[in-house]
Amino acid sequence: MKIGIVGGTGPAGKGLALRLASVGYDVAVGSRSSGRASEIIEDINEIWGEKGYSLTGVSNEEAALAEIVVLATPWDSCAPTAKALKKQLEGKLVICMANALARVGNEFHALYPPRGSIAADVQAAIPGSRVSMAFQHLPAKELGEIEVPMEGDVLVCADEQSAIDETIEIVAKLDNLRGLDCGSLANAAPVEAFTAVLLQLNKLYKTRSSVSIIGLG
Repeated sequence: MKIGIVGGTGPAGKGLALRLASVGYDVAVGSRSSGRASEIIEDINEIWGEKGYSLTGVSNEEAALAEIVVLATPWDSCAPTAKALKKQLEGKLVICMANALARVGNEFHALYPPRGSIAADVQAAIPGSRVSMAFQHLPAKELGEIEVPMEGDVLVCADEQSAIDETIEIVAKLDNLRGLDCGSLANAAPVEAFTAVLLQLNKLYKTRSSVSIIGLG
């Protein structure tokens, strides 16, 4: 299966691309400039090239042609980018991993888009696609450190059950990560916003924490 990551040259998108490729996915890392994406892949291959991971650097338009697409752009360009790629994304699972955050003094504050969450804004922009929200709470740097197992839960929201199920299936392939069904995109706002709390904890305690839900069977 091919997964395209639109806006995949930032820390989170690049880290997720490498981790997905490490478990066997064919990953196309997209950027507004295909040249920039190719440079990122060259950097990755300098370290991991001998592993033979299937990673290519392409334009965002090409990345959006993949079977499943992840949106890893900055939060304020997520919905506009999705709308511009509406034709390519039609009918597909689109996973939004963006968080709307602002740094105010020494703290991170959550921002609330018009529909409450970035994922809901994206779904409104591409109504013909199945949008899910996932990967918000995984530290970007740790995502790319594939020699170190990650632990934690990935909270998944979507308005269609098939989108939740398919996203959780992808998460299940990543060692020590568990995908959890958190309901519709109405619940995406608090999930996205909680990232600000995690960043603050990581800053204060000099760690890279994630989310783990206890008490589930």
